[in-house]
Amino acid sequence: MLGRLNLSLVLLAVGGVLTIIGFVAYFQDNSTLNLVGFFYGIPVLLGGLALRAAELEPAPYTQPTSPDVLKLREEQATPTQNQVRQDVTRYRYGQEAHLDVALQKLGLSPSGQECPELSGLHETEMDGSYALVLEFDSTTVSFSTWVEKKAKIESFFGPNVRAELSQPAEDQVNLALITQLEPATPAPVEA
Repeated sequence: MLGRLNLSLVLLAVGGVLTIIGFVAYFQDNSTLNLVGFFYGIPVLLGGLALRAAELEPAPYTQPTSPDVLKLREEQATPTQNQVRQDVTRYRYGQEAHLDVALQKLGLSPSGQECPELSGLHETEMDGSYALVLEFDSTTVSFSTWVEKKAKIESFFGPNVRAELSQPAEDQVNLALITQLEPATPAPVEA
């Protein structure tokens, strides 16, 4: 609940009200309200401005989630899928982009500064399994690089998750994190 609340706007509103009360009290010679307004209002207002400057808005859902898919999510979603969905759909502070640390660890952020940007997400059913689809604008990382990192993506977001990649348009990549109900048999290792 707290992550869905825009904390910067709340602090700006509370700080603004307290500061105005402080100014009004100053001109009415009410020293108690004046002190409260200035000593609490201005720092809270500045804190709200600081958070506003460092704010990362929630990623939007690009398609409504059907009741059938919600039921699948309740039954099949892994803790990692739930955590990713909850993290990207809430306000974040002090981050450059959603999943920026994960993308760096996966090698999908060439310079650390230029990582694919999460433009949206949706939930769907794929082959009878729950799927969380993350939609990225990927101008700096080619689709072939994403495909090369597929095994690393699956192990990073696993266990019990397989990844499917698609390219709906140039410079866009959809990463589907699909619940894998049965563990995959390991691929044979060549000697």
